[in-house]
Amino acid sequence: MIKEYKGIIFDMDGLLFDTETIYCEASMKLAPKYGLTGYDEELYMRYVGVSDEELQQAYYQDFSDVPNETIDAFMAEGHQEVKQMFLAGQAALKPGVVEILRHFKQAAIPCVVASSNMRIFIDILLDKAKIRDFFIDIVSAEDVTRAKPDPEIVEKAVSRLGFRASDCLMLEDSFNGVLASHGAGVDVIMVPDLLQPTAEIREKTLKVLPDLKEVKEMLLK
Repeated sequence: MIKEYKGIIFDMDGLLFDTETIYCEASMKLAPKYGLTGYDEELYMRYVGVSDEELQQAYYQDFSDVPNETIDAFMAEGHQEVKQMFLAGQAALKPGVVEILRHFKQAAIPCVVASSNMRIFIDILLDKAKIRDFFIDIVSAEDVTRAKPDPEIVEKAVSRLGFRASDCLMLEDSFNGVLASHGAGVDVIMVPDLLQPTAEIREKTLKVLPDLKEVKEMLLK
């Protein structure tokens, strides 16, 4: 039997919203303009779940023949491209999001978003989907000094909830998110998006489930 949790922590990209495909599409569209030869879906997938700062450093290495300033410009235009796509409502909610949020609301279980994304993107997405009111707080990239897989963002989310780590549950789609939750001593259910868990990642989860509908069903058992 699954224990009763007092607080829930949600990742955002790939868990609440189908955003990873949007980031990938925008990046591949702009890469040729900035001379990033060979930028494809495989390269994008390599960095799913990392912070913008880590991504920037990785691109400096992967495209060492391109000036750093060009990489910076590529990323800046990518942010603007993605922002416009978000404002246009192109980021769809993942299956089961509204249902599970309503369940937690009705059960008076507080929820927090803990995302390595920038606060401006989090705000746009939550407002566009009209789900902001389901969350008592948000922890974003601007609130931490170390990105996932460091546990700092999860620890801050636990603090915002006001419970012990052992009384909280995190819902995640990325490897780094699972590692961050595990490092913070918070149980984590993984709902894979683009990447299926390795054996090592699976061992660090409470469960791996295909969507949030099944997470809700599991928690009701």
